[in-house]
Amino acid sequence: MRKIIVSEFVSLDGVMQAPGGAEEDTDGGFKYGGWTMPYWHDDMGAALFEEINQADTLLLGRKTWQGHAEAFEPAPADDPFAGLLNGLQKYVVSTTLKSADAWRNSTIISGNVVEEVRKLKEQPGKDIYVDGSSVLVHTLAQADLVDEYHLLVFPIVLGSGKKVFPDGFYTGLKLTDSKAFPSGVMLLRYQPDRK
Repeated sequence: MRKIIVSEFVSLDGVMQAPGGAEEDTDGGFKYGGWTMPYWHDDMGAALFEEINQADTLLLGRKTWQGHAEAFEPAPADDPFAGLLNGLQKYVVSTTLKSADAWRNSTIISGNVVEEVRKLKEQPGKDIYVDGSSVLVHTLAQADLVDEYHLLVFPIVLGSGKKVFPDGFYTGLKLTDSKAFPSGVMLLRYQPDRK
């Protein structure tokens, strides 16, 4: 069975909202968009590239899918990161999208998300990679469909914003790997402790 890998940029207090830019996601009045930028290091990009290379499928919520589509679909053909993402099969979870034409190789999942994701996991293939997509990640976590959490933890406290885990969610995790980057960011890889 394929694994679902949830990979997130996260603050020390668990916030994952708008890591990449000021206008990325201002829901709830969030005003700290782009909080990862002062801590970026090229080694982090190399680690992410290696991680995504283990997948053949992206599973994303609508907002994350749209943001990625705008960034990567028009990228030059010789951009290795965009080329990697553009070549993957993509599933976007949305009840409002009418078309997935904005990003090649995309299919809409509009209902029965848990059941549809279970079917994806049962298909042959490599890992299924999820990033951003807070609402989807909450659904997957609550349905116990996540096999690994890869968290890039940044040395910053944001105080508010969308979190990786939903309120009231309880689970144990096992640390399987860790790596420190020169900028103070830690990559922590966990598996659910399914005892």
